[in-house]
Amino acid sequence: MRIILASKSKTRSDLLKNAGVDFICKASNIDERSVEDPLVSNGIAPDEIALALAEAKAMSVGNQNSNELILGCDQTLGLGNTRFHKPENMSDAKHQLLELSGKTHQLNSAIVIVQNQKLTWRHISTARMQMRKLSAGFIDRYIEEAGTRITDSVGGYQLENIGAQLFEEIQGDYFTVLGLPLLPLLGQLRKMGIMST
Repeated sequence: MRIILASKSKTRSDLLKNAGVDFICKASNIDERSVEDPLVSNGIAPDEIALALAEAKAMSVGNQNSNELILGCDQTLGLGNTRFHKPENMSDAKHQLLELSGKTHQLNSAIVIVQNQKLTWRHISTARMQMRKLSAGFIDRYIEEAGTRITDSVGGYQLENIGAQLFEEIQGDYFTVLGLPLLPLLGQLRKMGIMST
């Protein structure tokens, strides 16, 4: 059975490829805010919002690929009652980093499997991220060195690169931080007989 990753994330694609999963990418074109805003208005928790967004993406791609196995993924970042999205630009990334500096936030990574327009599996993993206290000068240097790729990452960091310098402590799975709970997914694919045991 062909696997489709409903994402344009290079990081997620690289994680699957490096783990030996045979798949193709087809990005979803859903309007994430139109899915998210009603959930936020109804007080839905950030982890459930991540799952809802992941499912919406997989269902969207599944409309055109009903016989394939579709993987949908999403992340939400919460600092108390404040939620963050991918920075719109470098100035927004700096603002997010200043907000997160010296605090612990939660990063929720969701993944779902959709087959024949039916949700067949869902999983959420959460990491607690303790960011060290960052000076404005350090943030400016970090942004200059990291470049525009940080706008691809909620929170304005990429742990797999220089973003590791931003943190004091992380409680949770490395793959969760990168946006794909890989080990639970591999376990599910083995359970389904799609990968060898």
